Amino acid sequence: MTYLERLHPRQGLRVLVTAGASGIGAAIAAAFLEAGAKVAICDVDEAALDKFRAEHPDVQGVAADVSDPEAVDRLFDVVEHTFGGLDVLVNNAGVSGPTGMIETLSIDEIRRTIEIDLVGQLVVIRRAAKLLKQSNDAAIINISSVAGRFGYAMRSPYSASKWGIVGLTASLAKEMGPEGVRVNAILPGVVRGARMDRVITAKAEASGRTFAEVEEEYVSSISLRRMVEPDDVALTVLFLSSPAGANISGQAIGVCANVEYL
Repeated sequence: MTYLERLHPRQGLRVLVTAGASGIGAAIAAAFLEAGAKVAICDVDEAALDKFRAEHPDVQGVAADVSDPEAVDRLFDVVEHTFGGLDVLVNNAGVSGPTGMIETLSIDEIRRTIEIDLVGQLVVIRRAAKLLKQSNDAAIINISSVAGRFGYAMRSPYSASKWGIVGLTASLAKEMGPEGVRVNAILPGVVRGARMDRVITAKAEASGRTFAEVEEEYVSSISLRRMVEPDDVALTVLFLSSPAGANISGQAIGVCANVEYL
C-alpha cells in the first residue's frame, strides 16, 4: 500500500454518524459516502433526515435521540440488520445548551445539555462496543469542542460536557485499546454554519451587543483569524479512520485554526 493509499479509509467501512443529517455530521457522513463507506446516520430532525436521504439514497437514516437508550437500541437494530456489524462510530450529536450566568440557568436546561452532549455519547458507545470489538478496523471519534479545553463563561453546562468527552475518550482508549479499538476526540473551534449563528445570536442577546460585535470577538480569538468549515472536521475524521491513523488513539485533536481563548 502506497503512502497516498494509506491516507484513504478502506472501501466498505461500516460507519455510524450520530446527528448526521445537517452541519458537521452531514459533512462527515457525505465524506464517508464519497470514500466508499456504508453509512448510517441518526438525527432528531426528521425533516433534515428526509432531505439528507433524498440527496444520498444509499444512506441508512434513523430518527433517534441519543440520550434515549430505547431509541439507541432501535438504531443499532437497524445498523446490525443492515451492515452486520460496525467499524467506525462518530459520536457527533450535541446541543449548544443555554447561554447565561449560572444562577439564571434552569435545572432542566443544565440536565438536558449534559444528557445529550455527554450521557448521549456514553449511551451510544455502550451499545456500539460489542460490535466495534468484533471489527478488524475499529475506531471511535467523539466530537468534543475547544470548549473542552478552555473554560467558557456563560456556557458552563456545554463546556462541562465537552470536557467530560475528553476524559471519556482518554478512558476508553485505555479500556478498548487492547481489543484493537482506537478512540479519539476532535475539538472543533468556531465552525461556520447555522449552529454557530445561533450561538452568536444568543451571546449577543445575553451581553447586550450586536451579532457583528460578538462574531468579531470570536474571530479575533483565533490565531488564523478565520472560522473553520464543517469539511475541515470531516477530513480529520476520515484521516483518523484511515490506515494513516492506525496508531493514533487517546488524543484530543483541535480542528480550530488555533483558538487562543474563549
